[in-house]
Amino acid sequence: MAEIIRMPKMSDTMTEGVIAKWHKKIGDEIKSGDLVADIETDKATMEFESYQSGTLLYVGVEEGKGIPVNAVLAIVGKPGEDYSQLLKEEEKKSKSTVKETAKSATQPVQQAATAAEKQPPAKVSVPAVSQSSAVLESYQPSDGRIKASPLAKRLASEKGIDLSRLQGSGDSGRVIKRDIDWFKPGLVPPAGRSSGPLKERYEEIPVSQMRKTIARRLSESKFTSPHFYLTIEILMDSLLAAREQINAVANVRISVNDLIIKAAAEALKQHPKVNASWMGESIRINHHIHIGVAVAVDEGLLVPVVRFADHLTLSEIAQLVKDLAQKAKDKKLQPQDWEGNTFTISNLGMFGIEEFTAIINPPDACILAVGGVKQSPVVVNGKLRIGSTMKVTLSCDHRIVDGVTGSKFLQTFKGLLESPVILLGQYSI
Repeated sequence: MAEIIRMPKMSDTMTEGVIAKWHKKIGDEIKSGDLVADIETDKATMEFESYQSGTLLYVGVEEGKGIPVNAVLAIVGKPGEDYSQLLKEEEKKSKSTVKETAKSATQPVQQAATAAEKQPPAKVSVPAVSQSSAVLESYQPSDGRIKASPLAKRLASEKGIDLSRLQGSGDSGRVIKRDIDWFKPGLVPPAGRSSGPLKERYEEIPVSQMRKTIARRLSESKFTSPHFYLTIEILMDSLLAAREQINAVANVRISVNDLIIKAAAEALKQHPKVNASWMGESIRINHHIHIGVAVAVDEGLLVPVVRFADHLTLSEIAQLVKDLAQKAKDKKLQPQDWEGNTFTISNLGMFGIEEFTAIINPPDACILAVGGVKQSPVVVNGKLRIGSTMKVTLSCDHRIVDGVTGSKFLQTFKGLLESPVILLGQYSI
């Protein structure tokens, strides 16, 4: 008997999937566990394996097209089996759902219409069209004649200029006085530059599933969570020197971002209220530390998670971040790679950004925006010198974190980075 394969929900926020590629075509034999299609979700492109066995009789969507979760993705059965009844039943269910939705949506409209019928009709006044407006609107010659203002025609005649050689810059390509004034015989427009009026151009790019989810989740976060921001400047000289020494002996190259993750994990242990989540009726204080690391990809932003970051060595953090970033760029992240963050770090320092604010990544209480390291004049022990500084901004959900709580976290974080011996003394490299 023919069976329906439905579009699975492959992430907690997925509402629709796009078929990136079909690995089977109609008429192919499918066994349970066979790779059927690559599906683009809101987070990554994932492989979909069939749980059914049989012949592929029908596909519900072409490559590159989207399909809602739980809709008919495909139908498998015996070769030549009639599956039309299955599609009819699905169509009936769909129409029934649409009718119910339409009925509930039209009730308030009908009530408003009934109330409106009781009101006397409003008088509508139509403004008169001025003579000058009517003339402008009717100036649409279709007989091929040259469009030019009377003054432009007179000036062209006086200067011996052939109006057919001019591309007007007025309305609808009309030749006006400035076109005559600017005209120079024999002048050729520069290569790649049109001699005619400039035209507006644009292109529309379809919104990917990832971009839709980013828009929805961050809009919800920004307009639901009351954000406030705390910025602090950190002297990075000691940390940069320590990093150079570590990289001389470490098996994995350590980045400044790896050290930031490590410092954040240690600071979160000391300030658990920052490592929290808003649950509506309660606040969840997380005793495990899962740090999300924002990674830019072509379609937007992904946040793979470094789990139990406080229990990892610096080399383990470095290797894991590299692996997750590569998987994100290759669209190979799995749900376990991006779910469960308790705190997030977004670093734009490598792009020359000195300071910025980030939108909280739900359900986290905070996100840390990290700017670049730059050379600045600093005062140390009463003496002015040039030092390497970095600014970080903590975005806080005021429902969970107060100003003092966030400030204390930043002070601890700053102290760990400015005294890397304390930070690195917590673990082996």
